[in-house]
Amino acid sequence: MTATIVRFRNDLRIDDHPALLAAIQRSQPIVPVFVWSPDEAGNWAPGAAARWWLDRSLRSLAADLQRRGSRLIIRSGDVYEEIDKLIEETTADALYWTRGYGPALLESDQRLETSFTERGVEAVSYSGRLLFEPDAVRTKQGNPYRVFTPFWKACLNLDPPREPTSAPRKIPTPQDWPASESIDSLGLAPPLDWADQFSQRWQPGEQGANKKLKRFLKQAVADYETGRDQPDDYGTSRMSPHLHFGEISPHKIWYTLQTQSGDGSQAYLRELGWREFAYHVLVNFPETPDQPLRPQFENFPWQHNATALRKWQRGQTGYPIVDAGMRELWTTGWMHNRVRMIVASFLTKDLLIDWRQGARWFWDTLVDADLANNTMGWQWTAGSGADAAPYFRIFNPVRQGEKFDPAGNYVRQWVPELNSLPKKWIHNPWEAPADVLAEAGVELGKNYPQPIVNHGEARKAALAAYELIKGT
Repeated sequence: MTATIVRFRNDLRIDDHPALLAAIQRSQPIVPVFVWSPDEAGNWAPGAAARWWLDRSLRSLAADLQRRGSRLIIRSGDVYEEIDKLIEETTADALYWTRGYGPALLESDQRLETSFTERGVEAVSYSGRLLFEPDAVRTKQGNPYRVFTPFWKACLNLDPPREPTSAPRKIPTPQDWPASESIDSLGLAPPLDWADQFSQRWQPGEQGANKKLKRFLKQAVADYETGRDQPDDYGTSRMSPHLHFGEISPHKIWYTLQTQSGDGSQAYLRELGWREFAYHVLVNFPETPDQPLRPQFENFPWQHNATALRKWQRGQTGYPIVDAGMRELWTTGWMHNRVRMIVASFLTKDLLIDWRQGARWFWDTLVDADLANNTMGWQWTAGSGADAAPYFRIFNPVRQGEKFDPAGNYVRQWVPELNSLPKKWIHNPWEAPADVLAEAGVELGKNYPQPIVNHGEARKAALAAYELIKGT
């Protein structure tokens, strides 16, 4: 008897899964498979934090499939070769999967579709990661968009996104299952204790995603418009890793938020729009993970300072809001979006270190590391990307801390050395009187570093560097 193979990748859910639904409609046995093939992503194989999440998410998916009488077949190696083996082993005549959008993934998907179709296998990819396909809109001149607002306006003028579908109660199974590797054998979990605290803060998998959405709707969405920029408050959804791994569909979030009234829900829907824009840019400008969208930035005089880079990575810059963000990232695999902008601005404009160095660090340490979002965020901050902030917009880390963490609660949480400092000095301890520092137990240069750079001088240097490429 023939079968349908459903290949899971970054769509680790059963609910609202177009490829799985299409397979069920064929009324044939279904063989769900996950192929661990990091080379398929080219230079952007999942980083360490993302692999931790993937390990847990695969276990969750396997359990969800088992509850429906099915199972998740695990293979590792070249995607084409492993799928080819499975087709032979199961006599499958159809292969369905959710479309990928990174440059290397698009190429891989095309190879699968072309090769297996030529062999008589129905090989079809389905849209399941985005509300709108990246090539769904163009400017009047037929070009990709480079600015968010007109892009999103054009998207909203299209037909509404499809409505989400329900998870199947039962999945048809083959009489004989093909062999499977174990999830443990993939070696996804970090070998050290670095990720120990991740499991205390995250619940990877479809159930965790749905719980997170419900919590957001109950506790935070009403104040999202005003609360999303406050890093010490649980005012954001923290849905990003669940969306990246496809544990919940953007369509489900879209239609769930449509039932909510108020500015908060509309502000969050606009954030989904930025995710769509990031993929639009990535697909249409596939070089951007490694190259600036604005070519004059190829000539920018970036500094090579390994010591400063290391201090930034470890949260030892002497600027409390920056250090808090980098320590939150290392401890939890996540960082508040406002703080992501602050630390990125500090690296690229205070330290003049290439944005690609920061993007790589985020790629390895974020549980929600997403090629489209990560690339857009770093290029936006550096001034080299689509709809980018002007290069001369340089965040003052002290002012940013005072504005978005006025009581210093976020800094106190992640930089406990400064816990006893009054809020007047929490973001600029080097300016505090000696007696205040002594009373708070702060010894600058000993238990908390002096600033590694003077922001005022660094700002002047950054603007001077920009002048060198301005006319190129």
